Amino acid sequence: MKNILPFLTRIPIKGDFEKIPRELWAIPLIAPISSALSLAILYLKLPLSNILALLALYFTIGLLHLDGLADWADGIMVKGDRERKIRAMKDVNTGIAGLFAVVMIIFLQAYSIPLVPFYSIYLAELNSKFAMLLGLATKKPLGRGLGAYFMEGMDKKQLATGTILYALLYLPVAFYNPLALLGTAGLLFSAYTIRLSLRNFDGINGDCLGAIAEITRAGTLLTLAFAWWFI
Repeated sequence: MKNILPFLTRIPIKGDFEKIPRELWAIPLIAPISSALSLAILYLKLPLSNILALLALYFTIGLLHLDGLADWADGIMVKGDRERKIRAMKDVNTGIAGLFAVVMIIFLQAYSIPLVPFYSIYLAELNSKFAMLLGLATKKPLGRGLGAYFMEGMDKKQLATGTILYALLYLPVAFYNPLALLGTAGLLFSAYTIRLSLRNFDGINGDCLGAIAEITRAGTLLTLAFAWWFI
């Protein structure tokens, strides 16, 4: 975990990048750390806590996933064949589709947070990290970038271990409030994003993984917001 932590967060610790493919199972363990500051802000009910919680989250994890989301959205929305979509995704300039996607994801999170229990940010981040593991488990790399490098180390044992960790990290909240189990429906957003990526690009790269993480987190918060509203 110590090697993957500095890659998925901005926490200033040293890690061995070459060992990350062997630690993919530990990705769900990042969630308690990456959501800790946001969780504290929401628990204390500070003024503008929804905005502060989001700022704290992105301060911890950085903006790499949001950048990936923007590139992914540009590729998804462009018309044309697979090659044209990939070129649009890899274009260094962010298009209107990418800008819209980033704004909507931040908007959905900011407006969902006040409607849900404070621990929902932890569940959303846990789903987000587990969704990245699911994306890597497809074993369908796009190009020879980081996604392909990580997928080389992905196997059934790592997926099984990561899934068990995900369940163990989710269960304490579920015991505290069984309704929290509704948050697992947020993984449907990750499944859909993975499906879109494979259908449009015929593979998954780092940008796709960033999109999967961001859409899953926002989707989980939105799901819980609707659940609490109806209940």
